[in-house]
Amino acid sequence: SGNDNSEALPESIPSAPGTLPHFMEEPDDAYIIKSNPIVLRCKAMPAMQIFFKCNGEWVHQNEHVSEESMDETTGLKVREVFINVTRQQVEDFHGPEDYWCQCVAWSHLGTSKSRKASVRIAYLRKNFEQDPQGKEVPIEGMIVLHCRPPEGVPAAEVEWLKNEEPIDSNLDENIDTRADHNLIIRQARLSDSGNYTCMAANIVAKRRSMSATVVVYVNGGWSSWTEWSNCNARCGRGWQKRSRTCTNPAPLNGGAFCEGMSVQKITCTSLCPVDGSWEVWSEWSVCSPECEHLRVRECISPAPRNGGKFCEGLGQESENCTDGLCIQDKKPLHEIKSQNIETASDIALYSGLGAAVIAVAVLVVGVTLYRRSQSEYGVDVIDSSALTGGFQTFNFKTVRQGNSLLLNSSMQPDLTVSRTYSGPICLQDPMDKELMTESSLFNPLSDIKVKVQSSFMVSLGVTERAEYHGKAHPGTFPHGNNRAFGTIQARNKTTYIQNLSSISTTSELKTTAIFGHLGGRLVIPNTGVSLLIPHGAIPEESSWEIYLAITQKESSLQPEGTDVLLSPEVTCGPSEVSISTPFALTIPHCAEVNPEHWNIHLKKRTQQGKWEEVMSVEEETTSCYCLLDPYACHILLNSFGTYALIGEPISDCAVRQLKVAVFGCLSCNSLDYNLRVYCMDNTPCAFQEVVSDERLQGGQLLEEPKLLHFRGNTFSLQISVLDIPPFLWRIKPFTACQEVPFSRVWCSSPKPLHCAFSLERYTPATTQLSCKVCVRQVKGHEQILQIQTSILENERETIAFFVHGDSNFPAQMGPKAFKIPYSIRQRICATFDTPNAKGKDWQMLAQKTSINRNLSYFATQSSPSAVILDLWEARHQHDGDLDSLACALEEIGRTHSKISDVTETELEEPDFSYSRENGL
Repeated sequence: SGNDNSEALPESIPSAPGTLPHFMEEPDDAYIIKSNPIVLRCKAMPAMQIFFKCNGEWVHQNEHVSEESMDETTGLKVREVFINVTRQQVEDFHGPEDYWCQCVAWSHLGTSKSRKASVRIAYLRKNFEQDPQGKEVPIEGMIVLHCRPPEGVPAAEVEWLKNEEPIDSNLDENIDTRADHNLIIRQARLSDSGNYTCMAANIVAKRRSMSATVVVYVNGGWSSWTEWSNCNARCGRGWQKRSRTCTNPAPLNGGAFCEGMSVQKITCTSLCPVDGSWEVWSEWSVCSPECEHLRVRECISPAPRNGGKFCEGLGQESENCTDGLCIQDKKPLHEIKSQNIETASDIALYSGLGAAVIAVAVLVVGVTLYRRSQSEYGVDVIDSSALTGGFQTFNFKTVRQGNSLLLNSSMQPDLTVSRTYSGPICLQDPMDKELMTESSLFNPLSDIKVKVQSSFMVSLGVTERAEYHGKAHPGTFPHGNNRAFGTIQARNKTTYIQNLSSISTTSELKTTAIFGHLGGRLVIPNTGVSLLIPHGAIPEESSWEIYLAITQKESSLQPEGTDVLLSPEVTCGPSEVSISTPFALTIPHCAEVNPEHWNIHLKKRTQQGKWEEVMSVEEETTSCYCLLDPYACHILLNSFGTYALIGEPISDCAVRQLKVAVFGCLSCNSLDYNLRVYCMDNTPCAFQEVVSDERLQGGQLLEEPKLLHFRGNTFSLQISVLDIPPFLWRIKPFTACQEVPFSRVWCSSPKPLHCAFSLERYTPATTQLSCKVCVRQVKGHEQILQIQTSILENERETIAFFVHGDSNFPAQMGPKAFKIPYSIRQRICATFDTPNAKGKDWQMLAQKTSINRNLSYFATQSSPSAVILDLWEARHQHDGDLDSLACALEEIGRTHSKISDVTETELEEPDFSYSRENGL
C-alpha cells in the first residue's frame, strides 16, 4: 500500500511565488462490489505533484496514474491522479475505522490535503430481521405491517408490494410507508385485502420478505324486521311471523355471523264470522182498521258480525185478526161464496197427505244411508252403541254367589268392596294384560265381578321394562334407525317377526360406561337415544363414569295448554360434571317436522324438579344448538341433565306420527285368540316398551308395524277388525269396532294406547287366522294391517329382527366410536377454522353438511369445524356416510379425491383421505 517506498516523500516544498493548490475534484466514498476494484481520483490546480495517502501511509508512486494539463483561462498547471483499491487491500486492513484514502497536492507555496474518502465492501444479508405478519382486521380498522430489512452496506432501501404490484403512498393518502420501513393503512377497506411483501435492495442485491396475507373482514349485521305476516288461520288460532336477514351488511371474509333470531313467531287469533239468527217473534199488535195485526222480529240473536250472513226470511208478518168477521168490499166475510171455502178445505187436505208421504220417504232414505255408512267397519250395527260402547260405564262390584257372571264362584265375596269406574275400553299401560268377557274365565280376581255394557272386553295390567347396563343382550329388538318400519323386501312376513323371548325385563332403560380423554359414544340399544362425547372433552389423565337413561315411570313433565310431549324423557349425567367441549345428545321424536305446523321446544328439569325451557329449535342462540331431523333431534349441550321435547301445534295440520302394531296370542280358553292393537309414538323406545310388555304375555307380532299420521284436528281414532272368515271364526256383536276420543290419543303420555279384541274359533281344528285390522282417524289417515298367521306356537316361525351392529355395543370408547379418524379430523379443522378471503371456511363446511341456521353458535366455539364434525358424527352414527362428507369437501374445493378411496398410507398427502377399514 505504499509502505515500500525507497525514499520518503517531502511534507513540503520550499516556498516559491504562486498560490496553494486548489482541489477541483476530491476522492469520493466508494463501495467494493463483489471482487471488482474501485478507482479513487483527485484533481488540483496549480499542482506540481499529487500523491495519495491511505490509512496514514503513502501509496507507492508506481501505483499512481497521473495526467497533466494547462488551464486555458489562468495558464496554471492542472494535475489529475488515479489509484485503484482492491477488495483484498480492504479485507487485509484491520484498523479502528474504515479503510480511508486522501490526496496531498504540492505547489510553489506549499501543500493542500483533500477530504478523506472511505472504502467499504458492499453486501446485503439474505434474511430479514423481521418479516411482516398476516393480519385479520375489521373494516375501517388500522393495519400496521412491520418490516426490518436484512443487514447490509450500504443500508438497504425498503419498498412494499401488494399482490406483486408496488405501492405508491404518494397516490393514496390512506397509506403511509415512511415510518421506519413499516406499512400503515389508517382505515382498512375491503380493497386492502391481499398479499403484502417487503422488498429490500442496495447496490449489491434485492431481497424479498415472506408474504403477509391481510384479510379485511366484515361482521354481519341484521336488516330491519319485515312486517308481520297475516295470520295463517282465517278463523281461530294460528300464527304469524316476521323475519330479518343477516345482510346489513352480510358477513364477509370470515366475519362474525349475526347473533340473535332471524325469525320471530307469535300466535294470533282471527275473529270467526258469526251468522245472524232471528230472535223470537214479538206479540201480535192490536187489530188495525184493515182487520190485520202485525208481529216483528230482529236479526240479533246473535247479530251477524265479522262478515257473517244476515238472517234469511222476513222480519215482519201480518194476518187477519177477526176470524172472517171483518167487512170486505162492504160485505161480511161470512157471505163470501161457499165454494171458495170448500176449495180451501180440499187444498189443506191434499197438502197434509203430500207432506206425510214426503216425511216417510225421507225417513227410509236416512235409515238406508246410516246402515250403509256403518258397513265400512264390517259391523252389523243395531244401535249407536257400536261406536260409543267402548266408552260406556262399567262397574266393579262385590260378588254374590250363584250369579252366572261370577269369575270365580268358589271364592267368598268381600261385601265391603264397591267401586265404579267410567272410561274407554282402550286402557293405557294395562295391568296383567289378560282379557275378561262375560262368558269366559281368564285370570280370576278374588272378589271382583266385571260387567261391561255393549259386550266390550276390558284389559287390565302392568308391565316391566328393559334395562341395559353397558352390555347388550343378543337378539334384542332393533331401534330401526329412528324411522318408521319400511316395507319388507321379501314378502315373507316371518322374516320381520322378533323372537320376543330374548327381551330382558327390568324396571328401567339405562346404560353406563367410563370415558376418558379420547371420548366415545354411549347408546341405549333399540331406543334411538345416544350420547356422543367428543375427543378432548374430558381432561387428560381423567376418567368419568357417565350414564344415559330413559325415564320409564310417568313423566313429571306435564305439558301446558295445547302443548304435546313428543319425545321420551332422557337423563344423562352426572349432573355436577361440566364439559368444556359440547357433547351431542340424540333424542327420537314423533312429530312430522314442519315449522308452519309445530313450534318445538327443548326443556330441562331443574334440581328442584321443575321444568324450564332451554330454547326453541328454530331459535338463534349461542347457549346450545338443536338440529331437528325427521325422526330425531340432535342437541349440542355443555351440561348434563334431564331433557325432553315439547311441541306446540300452531295449526290443525300438525301431525303426531303413531306406529300401529298388532300382537296376538292364545288365551287360556283354547278356543279363543286375543288380538292386541297398539298405537304408540313413532319412536324406537316406545316400540321397545311394547315388545317388552308383550313378551310377558307370550304375544307374537303378527304384521309389520305401520305409520299413521294423526292430525291435531280434534277427530277421534277408530280401530276395527274386518273380514273375519265366516264359519271358522266369530267376534262378539258390537265388539268389532272401538273408538278412542281425540284427547286420549293427542294429549296422552308416551305410554302406548292399547285396544283388545277377542276372537273365538268354532272348532279346535281351525289353526289359521286371516283378517284385517283397520286403524283410521275420522276424516284423516287410515292404515290397514293384513293378518295372516298360525295360532299354534309350534307352527309359527320366529326369526329375529335384523339389528344394527352397535346394538351389541352400548358403549364405545376412543377412536372406534367415531367414523372419521382423528388425524383426518384434525387436518379438516386446521383447514376450515382459518378464515379465507374466498369464503372457504367453516361456514362453507356447515352449509355443505346441511347446517344452515344458527351459525352464530358455532362462531363462539374455539374450533367451529370440530363441533360441526361432532354433529355430523351424531347424525350418521348408523350409516357412517363418508362418501357424502367427501363430496362436501370436494365441492368446497379443498380436496380432489374421495375420502373412502385411498389407504391409510396416503395420510401424508395434502388431501383429506383415510381408509375405509379405518373409517368404518
